[in-house]
Amino acid sequence: MRDEDGYFGEKVAAGYDESSADMFRPEAVDPAVDLLAGLAGDGRALELGVGTGRIALPLARRGIPVHGIDMSRAMVDRLRAKPDGDSVGVTIGDFAATRVEGTFAVAYLVFNTINNLTTQDAQVACFQNAAAHLRPGGCFVIEVGVPELRRLPPGQNAVPFNISPTQWAFDIYDVATQAMSSNYVTIVDGRAEHEYYPFRYVWPSELDLMARLAGMRLRDRWEDWTRAPFTSESRRHVSVWEKPAG
Repeated sequence: MRDEDGYFGEKVAAGYDESSADMFRPEAVDPAVDLLAGLAGDGRALELGVGTGRIALPLARRGIPVHGIDMSRAMVDRLRAKPDGDSVGVTIGDFAATRVEGTFAVAYLVFNTINNLTTQDAQVACFQNAAAHLRPGGCFVIEVGVPELRRLPPGQNAVPFNISPTQWAFDIYDVATQAMSSNYVTIVDGRAEHEYYPFRYVWPSELDLMARLAGMRLRDRWEDWTRAPFTSESRRHVSVWEKPAG
């Protein structure tokens, strides 16, 4: 870990919105906000890994009280600088363990953020933390990719996802430990710079078991926020687990 902001310090935060511009388009944001607002109803929403507010801010503009947890002060500073940035409450801390006051109708993790927890124990703790924040009948929502191990031929552990004259980007998988990393080799002034971000990939069925350990059950699973059916060919999923009503 590089500093108190983890891997999402000032250098990453400064260009995060631009580098993820496609995820800020209305067609990417609106379906997520629609689904989360429906689950929140008249209750509060808790975002784990709130970042620069891509989902939290438009959700708050729908009239949903939103609170976020994030380790990165640099990312949260970007949220605060945006219009209505003070409408989202934020607690700085590890979202797998940090508690905030009150209960919530929905807690959620988007854009593969569950993979930022690099051990199974931390991911299990995250589910337990989410469940502890939910009111009876509340829901925990995760958006995450399906591990792309089918793209790994025998003897290969790397999957490229961007090749250009100025950047090579690839994921490296360890199928024994489920550790993975995203690697970026960027050419700057004729020199190569390497950035490395560790993750832990996780299967849908494994997430279901984590939910059961936290006292929740699977309610819905779709391919994306539009509620398209989840199939064996789906490359990601949006899953909803529910805390028993009583």
